[in-house]
Amino acid sequence: MKCTGTFQHHSDADTARTLAALAHPARLRIIRQLACLDASCCKDIVAGLDLAQSTVSQHLKILVDAGLVHYKQSGQSSHYSINPAAFANVAALVSDMASLCCAPDTTTIGETLSLPVLEIAFKD
Repeated sequence: MKCTGTFQHHSDADTARTLAALAHPARLRIIRQLACLDASCCKDIVAGLDLAQSTVSQHLKILVDAGLVHYKQSGQSSHYSINPAAFANVAALVSDMASLCCAPDTTTIGETLSLPVLEIAFKD
């Protein structure tokens, strides 16, 4: 396979950390939950998951450390929200990675590639 583009991301370590933060089912559920809200406290996030509070806190810390989620202390509550700019960066990152192996005009995100139809003719 020949590369068809150049990868523009600045740091493999940052890329790995960001993708690793997204590579867990519980963190994906947290992201989906936060995406529907302006901000949410840890207690509300825990209520939407079948996980212990300490486990949810650990997952939130990973998401915050990766820059995917904003954290704001408000009195005794902790409020979390999605970082839209970080997700735009993830989208650009994945697009850049796809451009390395996929010709630019072959497919778009969400489009399904169709295979050619093979016709077989039998001789009597």
